[in-house]
Amino acid sequence: MTRNVHERARELIVLAGAEDKNVPDAREQTWLRAHLQECAACRDYAEAAGRAVRALRSQPLAADSSLVRATQMRVRLRAMELRQQQERIWLACLACLFVGLSVVVTTPLFWRAFEWMGAWAGVSSWVWQAGFTFFWIAPALVVSGLLLARGTHLTSNGEKHWR
Repeated sequence: MTRNVHERARELIVLAGAEDKNVPDAREQTWLRAHLQECAACRDYAEAAGRAVRALRSQPLAADSSLVRATQMRVRLRAMELRQQQERIWLACLACLFVGLSVVVTTPLFWRAFEWMGAWAGVSSWVWQAGFTFFWIAPALVVSGLLLARGTHLTSNGEKHWR
C-alpha cells in the first residue's frame, strides 16, 4: 500500500469523527471499512481518534455566567439592530414608492409648465426642454455632489464611516 492510501484513510477518519457519520458517500465508507480491516496502522489511528473524541465528549463544558450574560446581551443587541435595519429598509421602500408616484404625477405638469413658459418667452423648444431637464436633474446632482464631497455616510446613530 502506498502512502497516499493511508493519507486518504486518515482524512476519511478525521471527516467521519471516528464514527462514520460525516464521510461524504457510501462508497467512501465502504472503502474505509475495507482498508481498516486490512491495515493495522490505520485501524490503530481510527481507534485512537475514537478514544480522543469520546474523551473530549465526556468532559463537561460549562460557560462562566458572565460569559453567558455577555453573549445573551450581544445576541439581543444584534437582534435589535437587525429589526431597526428592517424598519429602515421598509421606510426607504415607502419613500421610493412615494417619490416614484410624485414623479409620475408631477412630470407631465412641469413639462406643460415649461412648454407654456417657453412659448410665452418665445424661445425655441430645445431651450425650454434643456431648462426642464436641468430643473429635473439638478437636485439629484447637488445631493450627489454633496455626498461625494463628504466621502462619508451616516449610520442610524450618527457615527461617521469612511468609505
